Amino acid sequence: MSTHARPLAVWLAQAPDAQLAALFEARGVRADVAWSDFFDAAEALLEPASIERALPRLPLTEAVALRRSVNGDDAGDDAGPLIALALLRPDGTPAPPVAEAVTARQDPTASETPPPEPSDESAAARAAERAFTTVAALADLVLLASDTPLALLTGGALASGEKRRIAATGTAPETLDDLAAIAVDAGLLAALDRRLVATESADSWLRESASARWTGLVQAFRAALPRGLRDGDGWLPTTAWAAQYPWSTAWPEQCSAIAERARLLGLIADDGSEPEWAVPLREGAPADPASLQRMLPTEVDRIFLQNDLTAIAPGPLQPALDVRLRRIAVRESAAQASSYRFTADSVAQALTSGETAASILDFLAEISLTGIPQPLEYLVTQTDQRHGLVRVFTDASGRTRVASVDATLLDAMGVDQALRPLALARDADGLTSRAGRDTVYWTLTDARYPAMIVGDDGRPLVVDRNPAPGHAPPAAPDYLPLIARLRERQGPDADAAWLDRELEAAVRSKAVLLVEIEMPDGTARELQLEASGLGGGRLRGRDRAADVERTLPVRSIRSARVIDPSAGSGATATGER
Repeated sequence: MSTHARPLAVWLAQAPDAQLAALFEARGVRADVAWSDFFDAAEALLEPASIERALPRLPLTEAVALRRSVNGDDAGDDAGPLIALALLRPDGTPAPPVAEAVTARQDPTASETPPPEPSDESAAARAAERAFTTVAALADLVLLASDTPLALLTGGALASGEKRRIAATGTAPETLDDLAAIAVDAGLLAALDRRLVATESADSWLRESASARWTGLVQAFRAALPRGLRDGDGWLPTTAWAAQYPWSTAWPEQCSAIAERARLLGLIADDGSEPEWAVPLREGAPADPASLQRMLPTEVDRIFLQNDLTAIAPGPLQPALDVRLRRIAVRESAAQASSYRFTADSVAQALTSGETAASILDFLAEISLTGIPQPLEYLVTQTDQRHGLVRVFTDASGRTRVASVDATLLDAMGVDQALRPLALARDADGLTSRAGRDTVYWTLTDARYPAMIVGDDGRPLVVDRNPAPGHAPPAAPDYLPLIARLRERQGPDADAAWLDRELEAAVRSKAVLLVEIEMPDGTARELQLEASGLGGGRLRGRDRAADVERTLPVRSIRSARVIDPSAGSGATATGER
């Protein structure tokens, strides 16, 4: 048992619950760890493995301060965070296990880094174009995740199949993981059960202008930066980022990924210079997209509708219009001028999501420069007439029922092999299934049957296949039960508790103790005792000098020190009452 743990255990016992929870979370302590008291907690936090996990998480300034403290100097203003991490004692000195771990590492050095050079007009233009491309690619990614959640690998990266599918939209596959990380930081996507899903805030973001979309992304990017890169409310010059976690072997790769996301967002130019619009963000001010907006292409609010069931946007379509149009048509190409194609399936999907023939035609008439061609009007009205031919609802018995005025269609569904999992049974009123209503509906929709869900009143219901979760930060581990358990074992006399632990450790290791006993007359006597047992408030062992077995009341023991650790497991700690 280590005597270095005793001061830390006393400090932990006196710390507020919130401070303990923050410490445990920062040190990566599991909420279900099997500690019985604060001495266990202190010893675990001072274990070499725990210290080795904590040191790579220190930013440069704290690493330098810890090294100064190990060298006997004052840690300065950074002593507070290091004490809160249990890497320094309250007096600002390191425990020997921490000193040993720090001494074994390379000395970190801090130096002043000047701000990056401002971008020239050419570099800024390329950065603005990249930012515009990134915002558009993120919108595509969020829309895809809204329709169908994206599969993730165990490590959190997008699955290769998803990358191939997304790359078909024109996004470079090598940027997809960075784009997904930007979207997660902005709260547009969330990882749930190894799937990437769109959140509730994604829809409102999709309908904002390009500059407003960019503003939300870069401010979220700044808020998610590691604390070692932060400078107040802003960030350190990007040229200083690589040196900010000197003891982390994983940092070079992480830093490269963060810098690439900054480049994708147009915050860093290709030559490492800084565009004008990145300066307020670095200095901690709100984002100002005005200088960026001047370099972005002008958004349009009108399209050309053509007889071949396509639509052409003569420039970047306003995001709100683009999002709604893509709910009705399939986008075939994305560039300065985008093209869209209307199909029976795309119109049916719009009807399923709550549109009507009238709302679709009114919307298209409002944004069209060429009116509505007759073939497109015919496609919308015919699809609307067929939509809802199959009605799915729950009857009074709780079973799912499928009804239609078209008996031939019901017969076809009854023998369709694609619908076998539903186990549809025919009766006089239609088809029934033991599967849930939503399951039946989406299976029929996937099989391209014109189905709709209706409520008890017979009115159509709009059902979201992939309901968006609300955006919330990851839940912090709940350390309250652990802290409560530690406090339950916290006695009023820390010295006595520590002595009990020392004696228990000596008994387990069969060590030889130099025990100081308080005699009835108030004098003290020392005994060399080979500890053999502890119980009932008494310590048992063989007195080496007299070669007899002795039983000593623990309350009479003033102190106990291991003098022959080789006799047992090597315990070297001391204890005093």
